[in-house]
Amino acid sequence: MDEHRIPLRSEVNRQDTWDLSKLYPNDGDWKKGLEAYEKIAERIPGFQGTLGKSAEALADYLDFVRDFNILEERLGVYAELRQTEDEGDAAARTMTGRFMMAAAKAQAAGSWAVPEIQAIPDETMEVFLVHPRLGEYTIYLKKLLRYKPHVLSDREERLLALHAEGENIAADAFSVLTNVDMDFGSIDTPQGKRPLSHSTWSVFMENPDRDIRRRAYEAFYHCFNSHKTTLGALYAGQVKQDVIRARIRGYPSARAAALFPDQVPEGVYDNLVAVVNQNLAPLHRYYALRKRALKLDTLRHYDVYAPITAAPARKTSWDEAVDMVTSALAPLGPEYTGVLAAGLRGRWADRYENKGKRSGAFSSGSYTGEPYILMNYKEDSIRDVFTLAHEGGHSMHSWYSARSNPFIHYGYTIFEAEVASTFNEELLFRYLKSHGTGEEFKTSIINHRADDILSTLYRQTMFAEFEARTHELEEGGVPLTTELLREEYRKLQKTYFGPEMVLEETSDLEGLRIPHFYRAFYVYKYATGISAALALAERVLSGGVRERDDYFAFLKSGGSRFPMESLKVAGVDMSSPAPVEAACGAFGRLVEELEGLIP
Repeated sequence: MDEHRIPLRSEVNRQDTWDLSKLYPNDGDWKKGLEAYEKIAERIPGFQGTLGKSAEALADYLDFVRDFNILEERLGVYAELRQTEDEGDAAARTMTGRFMMAAAKAQAAGSWAVPEIQAIPDETMEVFLVHPRLGEYTIYLKKLLRYKPHVLSDREERLLALHAEGENIAADAFSVLTNVDMDFGSIDTPQGKRPLSHSTWSVFMENPDRDIRRRAYEAFYHCFNSHKTTLGALYAGQVKQDVIRARIRGYPSARAAALFPDQVPEGVYDNLVAVVNQNLAPLHRYYALRKRALKLDTLRHYDVYAPITAAPARKTSWDEAVDMVTSALAPLGPEYTGVLAAGLRGRWADRYENKGKRSGAFSSGSYTGEPYILMNYKEDSIRDVFTLAHEGGHSMHSWYSARSNPFIHYGYTIFEAEVASTFNEELLFRYLKSHGTGEEFKTSIINHRADDILSTLYRQTMFAEFEARTHELEEGGVPLTTELLREEYRKLQKTYFGPEMVLEETSDLEGLRIPHFYRAFYVYKYATGISAALALAERVLSGGVRERDDYFAFLKSGGSRFPMESLKVAGVDMSSPAPVEAACGAFGRLVEELEGLIP
């Protein structure tokens, strides 16, 4: 097999794939599980009208829901992971479709339950909450009662539940279009033709040969340009869906609705955007440095990921990457590194790219399965070692949360998740900087870290501004045409890239290709996450046992606290602008170091 051809899923070494058997041994057992799920769901209506009778009756229902939802999570995670292995696999897509239909039906059957719980008089609920049978559910119930102003009648909740299955259509169509139907072709290189895909895109953009970067960029965005109207319509449809859902439930805006579950004040979002915009000077200095270091007359959009130093060529095998990551994380102790190393050397991870596999990387933790990791690992990209550390942070967060909490509130929020992942990246950077040999390597690793903070802090904040703007326009009655979406995104590109950047005609199409935009108001959490992570990494590395224990208390908290409270336990206050200001300062210091190292 040509080593440069993207292999089919059937051609991938089994040891390089994840082992989903802790969820289900095979698809046949999954189908039996789904049949059991559908049968159990028939019992849901039998609880209706009983929840307010006594604490015991409410506990009986919640025990049933707990066990039912554990089964539902197993089914859903298995189906989703199977589909990500090959987005074009009809059998896997059928499994996902069957599960979604069954889950939507079960949700509709139980749509009466939340309104019924909300209808229990406050004084009665106060008595219920101290009953021993409800001890496991106290946190869940207290969080649920916050939604009381936004819960509708039984009939309305049922209608919304029946509609839930259709809410993912735009996101699903976007995924199929960009991961399966769009063919980016291949690029001629001195080593021969190389396939261009979502996964190889970053490798091309990091290529020191500017002509290769330019040709890859043009081919990539030519494909997106050919589908720009469809992509614009899909995203506009997603924004409209977000706004409609928020209005139905009585939230003042789609953003308010998105931030409500985490109890994150909208001021935290606004504070992030304001502080980052006040600290764009280091970013613009960095782009000026990049232009000078690359000896360019004009800085182009395809130049922003290329290494600005001639780093020694190196390949890092999967096992070597695991060694690097676990050595860097040694300050967290042998349990953390031992569990992570065993998982990564075992089959937690789906390691390499195959045809049709979902692009990028993610961690998918569950209560009963392993904290699985999807990678598209490339040995010639040091960035992928950092990605492995990042996803390992998510997975270990899931590992600790699942072992420290009952199912009903073991799940942590994305707001917290991005702390655990970027914390690991900071420790890896510090390890490589201190253990690497040679000025060249030191410069390249600082360059990489600057790029990483830029991508996570500045870039994600730019995305957050775009999301806020698109939803504001929709809420103000302005139609989101493809042209308007591109115009708004281009304004932000000019602001963030500054005076050195010369944008291409197609550069603003980037705003139509970001998968995270189909999960509204998600990306800002990357920026707040890295701000908190940098503060906590400094606190843990410069502290002692107490500081490390505080961090583990955070990892183990799961959903037992709201995220702002959880981070305070770890030692950082995100209601203050200080963590974001410090993160911008850390980026500025890296730029200063690079300015001194690069002639």
